Amino acid sequence: MAAANYLQSEDQFLCSICLDVFTDPVTIPCGHNFCKNCITEHWNTNDQYLCLMCKEGFTTRPDLRVNTFISEMVAHSEQQVSKPGEVPCDVCTGTKLKALKSCLMCLVSYCETHLEHHLTTCVCMLCNVLDHKMHDVVKLGKTEAEIQQMIQKRRLKIQEIKHSVDLSEEDGDREIAEGVQVFTSLKESIAEGVQVFTSLKESVERGLNGLINTIKEKQNTTEKQAEAFIKELEQEISELMKRSTEVRYLSRAEDHLHLLQSVQSLNIQQPPPTKDWTEVSVRQSSYEGTVVKAVVQLEETLSKEMKKLLEAELKRVQQYAVDVTLDPDTAHPNLILSHDRKQVNDRDLLSMLLRKNLPDNPERFSDCACVLGKQSFSSGRFYFEVQVKEKTEWDFGVARESINRKGVLALSPQYGYWTIWLRNGNEYYAAAGPPVCLSLKSQPQKVGVFVDYEEGLVSFYDVDAATHICSYTGCSFTEKLFPYFSPCDNDDGKNSAPLIISPVRVN
Repeated sequence: MAAANYLQSEDQFLCSICLDVFTDPVTIPCGHNFCKNCITEHWNTNDQYLCLMCKEGFTTRPDLRVNTFISEMVAHSEQQVSKPGEVPCDVCTGTKLKALKSCLMCLVSYCETHLEHHLTTCVCMLCNVLDHKMHDVVKLGKTEAEIQQMIQKRRLKIQEIKHSVDLSEEDGDREIAEGVQVFTSLKESIAEGVQVFTSLKESVERGLNGLINTIKEKQNTTEKQAEAFIKELEQEISELMKRSTEVRYLSRAEDHLHLLQSVQSLNIQQPPPTKDWTEVSVRQSSYEGTVVKAVVQLEETLSKEMKKLLEAELKRVQQYAVDVTLDPDTAHPNLILSHDRKQVNDRDLLSMLLRKNLPDNPERFSDCACVLGKQSFSSGRFYFEVQVKEKTEWDFGVARESINRKGVLALSPQYGYWTIWLRNGNEYYAAAGPPVCLSLKSQPQKVGVFVDYEEGLVSFYDVDAATHICSYTGCSFTEKLFPYFSPCDNDDGKNSAPLIISPVRVN
C-alpha cells in the first residue's frame, strides 16, 4: 500500500534540477531536497550558494545531509515497478507495478496490492440458479440487462433515424421529380410560346413584305406601260419634226416646177403614219383593297397561331389537374349526387316529394341549389374540368371557406365567389360584382377552371375549343378555396342534365 501511495505522488520524489527520481537524495538547510551530484555540480559552477527552489542564499557552502526517508521510498519503488521483461499488473491504472501472480481462471495478472483483493473475493455458486436479490452478482446481472436494454433502444433509434433519412430522401427525390416535371412543362410551354410569338412576328413581317411587293409590282407595271407609250410618242414626234423640216424647206424654194415635183414625190399632203392618242392613257393601278386583303390574310394566319398559343396555354394549366369530388354534407337537399360524387343535378317535382330530410348542418346550403367540392386548397395551383353539355343554366367556379351558406347567395368576389354563369341557354356572364356579359364564339361543352392561389388568379377555358373565356386577376386569397357547383333549377326537365366533373385529358 505504501508503494501504491508513493506511485500516485511520484512527482514529489523528483529532483528539480535533473527532473528525474532522486539519486542519493540530500537535504540542504532550507529543507529542500536534491540529488547529491546535481546540487554539488550546480554550486561548483556558481559563486553563490542558492536554493533553486526557494532562492534562499547561504554565506558558506552548506553541508549536505542524506535524506534517508526518500532513499528508502525510491529503493522500494524500484523493487515494485515492473521492468522490461517482467509481467506488469493488469489492474494498475497509473504506473504499472510488477505482477506477483496471474489468475488461470480470469487470465488477469495482479500486483501485491490488487492480488489481495482478488484472493479475498467470494462468489456464491447458487447465484446463477437462484434469485439472491441481496447478492452483488444479481445486481450486476440486472445492471447488465439494463445496459443491454439501453443498447437495444439505441439500435432501434439508429434504425428509426436511418428510416427517417430514407423517407426524407424518398420525399426529396419525389419532390425533385415533381419539380423537374413542372419546370420542364413550364419550359416547354415557354418554348412553345416563344415559338408561337416568333411565328406571329414572322407572319406579320411576311404580310407586310407581301403587301409592299404587291404594290411595287403594280407600280412597275404602270411604269413599264408609261415608258412604252412615251417611247412610241417620241418616235412619232421625231418623224413629224422631220416632215416639218422638209415642208419648211420646200416652202421657201423659188423654182415652182421643182416644188410641185417634190410635193408629189414626198406626198406631203399625206401625214406620216401615227396613232390616235385621244383615247390612250396610262392605266393607273388600283390599290383599293390591297391592304384589306393583306390584313385579312394576316388575320387568318394570326388566328391559327393564336389558336396554337391558346392550346399551349391550356395544356400548361392542365398539368395542375386535381381529383375533385362533391361533398354531400354541403349539398342543398334538392340536389342529387351520383355515387362516385362526380355528378350533380337538381331534382324534379316528384323527386322533391320523395326526398329524405337531411340534417341542416352549418356546412349545408339551405336556399340555393349548390354544393362544394370535398377538397380544399390553400396554396399552389389547381385545375379541374366540368362538363356542361345539354344544360340551359349553370354556375360554378371556386368559393372561400367562410361564405354564407344560409339564405340567398350573392355570387361575387366581394362575398367570396369567383364564378361564371349560363342563363337562358346562351347568355354567359362573369359574376364580377355587377355581372359582366361574355361574348363567346361557340357554346362550351366542357369548361376548365384554373386557380393560382399565390398569383390571385382564377381563369376559365373552353376545353374543346381551346379558348380562354375570362379571368379574375388581382384576387387576394387568405382562406381555403373550394370548388363550387350549381346545376340550377330543373326547369320541368329542360335543365335536367347534370354537371359532371370530368377527368382531365391533356392533348
